[in-house]
Amino acid sequence: MTDTEYSLISYNVNGIRSAISKNLYDWLRVENPDIVCLQETKAQHGQIDASLFEQLGYHCAFHSAQRKGYSGTAILSKPTPDTVLFGIGDARFDDEGRLIRADYGDITLLCSYFPSGTMGDVRQAFKMEYLTTFFQYIQQLRQSRPKLIVTGDFNISHKPIDINSPKTHERMSGFLPEERAWMDKLADAGFIDTFRVFHPDEAERYSWWSYWAKARERNIGWRLDYFWITENLRENLSDADILDNVVHSDHCPVALRIRF
Repeated sequence: MTDTEYSLISYNVNGIRSAISKNLYDWLRVENPDIVCLQETKAQHGQIDASLFEQLGYHCAFHSAQRKGYSGTAILSKPTPDTVLFGIGDARFDDEGRLIRADYGDITLLCSYFPSGTMGDVRQAFKMEYLTTFFQYIQQLRQSRPKLIVTGDFNISHKPIDINSPKTHERMSGFLPEERAWMDKLADAGFIDTFRVFHPDEAERYSWWSYWAKARERNIGWRLDYFWITENLRENLSDADILDNVVHSDHCPVALRIRF
């Protein structure tokens, strides 16, 4: 059986209905990725017109939060997944629609929207609990599904190269030592930050910018969005990049090309 190369996009759209109003649909039609992972869809099932994406050839899976206008994830896929599963197995997080799993042959794709801790200590503690639960989840999953692609908005900048003015942000959620240590633990467990495979030393490449103070125009940003893969998929990699010229959100898409 011959491997097929697929193009994947991961994108925190900060509201799928808002992004559609900013021509997300037309961009997808032209860009034509094989698989699209979305975070922060902020819509209930009845508020999303799946037929728009189905017309482009996508099978659609949406995991909405119970709270309206909040969180949520989606996978749009031209290749038909063998299995689609919703949630991480913990109602605290699943009620917020934070994870979708799709299996393609022997490869498993996980799309996750990691919590933000910027709203205070309670949400920061919730974020750290999610990180612990998520790590346990993927380590257990690897026992039966060893080839993983993990993508989404992690709400963490891993290294000083991944954030503007790192010294300024050392005590801010998203760049806290314990969050960055969790990313180190992910790498130590055999996961690869695919962007850094192809752009190991490239600075000032970000995927999120505040709406304040013309941060995007000035490129005062954070790299929060990633494709991580297990080491056993390294040879399948073709490319990884940040599509920082694409504007439908305060985030931009990140891209991966990989053989299944």
